[in-house]
Parts: sequence; structure tokens; C-alpha cells
Amino acid sequence: MNVLIIGSGGREYSIGLALKKDKIVEKLYFAPGNGASDGLGENINISDFSKLADFVEENEIDLTIVGPEGPLVDGIVDLFQDRGLSIFGPTASAAQLEGSKIFMKNFLARHGVPTAKYVETDSLDSAYKFINELSTPIVVKADGLCGGKGVIIAESHDDAKRAAGEMLSGNSFGDAGTKIVVEEFLDGYELSVFAICDGKDFVVLPAAQDHKRLLNDDEGPNTGGMGAYAPTPLVNDEIYRKLEERVIKPTLKGMKDEGNPFTGVLFIGVMVVDGEPIILEYNVRFGDPECEELMPLLKSPASELFHKAAMGDLASANIKFHNKYAVGVVMASKDYPYKSSEPAEIIIDDIVHDDIEANSHISFAGVSRGDDGKLFATGGRVLVCVGIGDSITQAHERAYMLCGQVHFIGKQCRTDIAYQALELES
Repeated sequence: MNVLIIGSGGREYSIGLALKKDKIVEKLYFAPGNGASDGLGENINISDFSKLADFVEENEIDLTIVGPEGPLVDGIVDLFQDRGLSIFGPTASAAQLEGSKIFMKNFLARHGVPTAKYVETDSLDSAYKFINELSTPIVVKADGLCGGKGVIIAESHDDAKRAAGEMLSGNSFGDAGTKIVVEEFLDGYELSVFAICDGKDFVVLPAAQDHKRLLNDDEGPNTGGMGAYAPTPLVNDEIYRKLEERVIKPTLKGMKDEGNPFTGVLFIGVMVVDGEPIILEYNVRFGDPECEELMPLLKSPASELFHKAAMGDLASANIKFHNKYAVGVVMASKDYPYKSSEPAEIIIDDIVHDDIEANSHISFAGVSRGDDGKLFATGGRVLVCVGIGDSITQAHERAYMLCGQVHFIGKQCRTDIAYQALELES
């Protein structure tokens, strides 16, 4: 089997790493990939969807996997399917679950999926009126795609009104914010749950928890994610059952009934309040860095999971996961998330501990290859050090031991990834 992976981040690298272990996978391609993914397969510099489809046909590629949300919302799946090509991901109409927060919230309301009280509007007066009815904090969201940065948690009514005004004026997020969602703040603990779907059937992956804030103790600005771990002990069988019955099944049925059958990754942002899962948002692709922890927990071949979902045949799949834990620590560049940093050469020490060699790895993201073959940190989130273990404590120790082997000027990372789970385990 030949496989093409669309994207360039740690998420796509991790999918490639999992597929590389499959005996059935002969050749991997990345479009565009990053400076390290050429060690797993071949990077191709093609962005036009039609030309990508041509490349797939010419190189007899059996499956295309789409990593980021942008190409999904822009319709790459529709184009590939129209040409009879096998591709993993939702169509543009189904991808509205992430492409439009208004579409998503209204969909949840139509189908009785539990979510926070909200109003969607393009009117400042309407936004102000609803803000005045809420207790603080208050959540203000831009409707469109904002690269994971379109959500403001306002600590006061004035801050919420200011955020709404900045969005609706186009100053904050351009056209993506000219319609907004204002919703109540939910007080609980947050989870990331992923279901691989084929339009009718689904497989739920181990629940993960990520760490969005830049600094230890969940302080500092929000980022794309500074680390994650899976599975989380904060989820029990009852919560999984409620998510399947109250969230995933009605969502797949609702999307099918409305003419938008959902195939791909349903990323469910969950807030658990008094033992009840309430849906914060949907995304239509793997989270990053959650994907980096989930892929190594997959015991069955990754190609089976992705291909059978793309073919609408998950019912015949036998998907299994290792009874282990994974912790991933993001190493970011000096000035992340405030501004771009100067490129910095990455030096990785030789691994001398057999334990670390066998139970940890790096998923590369914001890296480029120099003319001399050296690897440079050129993105905000540069790489993820992933540790695997029989306990969260063991996985945590291995991930951070690997972090100590990686060096580049200005590197920064949190030192408390998985702290909530570690407290429960101790």
C-alpha cells in the first residue's frame, strides 16, 4: 500500500511514524511534510488539490490521509472522491462541524447533544444583551477557522464586550470573526475524545488531556498545545458510555440524516461537569499534540484503521490498543507563541539508555533541513518528545529524559505535563 499524508506538523509526522511500522505500507509521501518527514518517506511540494490528485493517480497511491482542517474545509475530500480516489476525512459540508462554530452549535442544539447555553450573532447589541445575562467568566468565539486561537475566555463583562466588538469589527480575526458565538463558561475538567468514523460506525480512541497554556500550573497565554497524555484516568466507563450514546451516535445519525455523512476524525472537546460530559466544540481532525500520544498506543495496524474508515468498512475492523500510557512534551521555540524565532540548529544527543531508546521517540513538527543536512528549529512548536510506559509516571519520566537529550537555542517546554493524572496516580 502507498499512502499520501497531507500536512506538515507533528500530527502528520506521528501518523507517518505509525504507518511506517505497517508491513503492508510500501511507500509514504508527505505534502508538504517537514524537514524531518523525509526520513519516513518522500516530501512533495504540491498544494493544488487537482495536482495532488494527479500525483496520486500517477504514483498509484492507495490512500490519502488529510491531517489539518484547512484542506478539509476547502473541499479536498470532495475533489478526490469525485475522481474515485480513496481519502480519509470529511467532505466540505461535513467539515462545517469545525469550519463554522455557529453551524456546530446549532447542530448540537437540533440533535439534543448537551452543550453550553449560547447565542450566535453578527449583532453587537445582541451579543451585549446576552453577555449581560451571563455570569463571568464568559466565552466568546469567532465563527470561522482561526488556527485554534479564536476563543476568548473573558474574566469580566467589559472584557467579553470588548472581545465581541473586536471580532465583529474584523479587527481580531478578519472575516472569521464577523459572526460570533457567545456562551456560558462551564466549570469542570476538560478532555479530548476522538472517534474514527466511517459515516455510520465508529471506533473511540483512548481519551486524552492536553495542556494549552504556555507555562506550568496552566498559566500564561493559550497556545496550540504544550503537551498531552493518554489515556486519562479522569474518564471512566460511564463517561465513555454517555459520550457514545448522547454524543457520537446522535451526531453520526444527525449528519447522515441531514445529507452530510461524517467520515474521518470526530474530535470532541468535552467539559465534564459533575460527572456529566458537556460538549465544548467539535473539530474534524486529530488534535495536535494529542495525535502524537494516540498513535503509539495503537496496537493494530494504523493502515487498517484509516483505510477501513475511508472505505466505509469500520464494522469489519478489529482495532486494538496497547494497555499502556503515553506522555508527550512539546518543545517550543524561544519566542513562541508571541512571534517567530530565529532558526536554531537542533542537536540530539546519542541515546545511551536502552530503556529510553525502546520506549520514547520524537515527533518532529516545526523543523527544516539545511543545505548541509542539519535540522533547524524554524516553527513555533518544534517537536514533541513522547514517552511510553506501563504507568503515567513511567511514561512521564521517559518523555522528560528524552527532552534532556534535545538541544537548541531558546528551547522551552513545560515541566508539569500530565500533572493532574500524576497526582491521582501517586
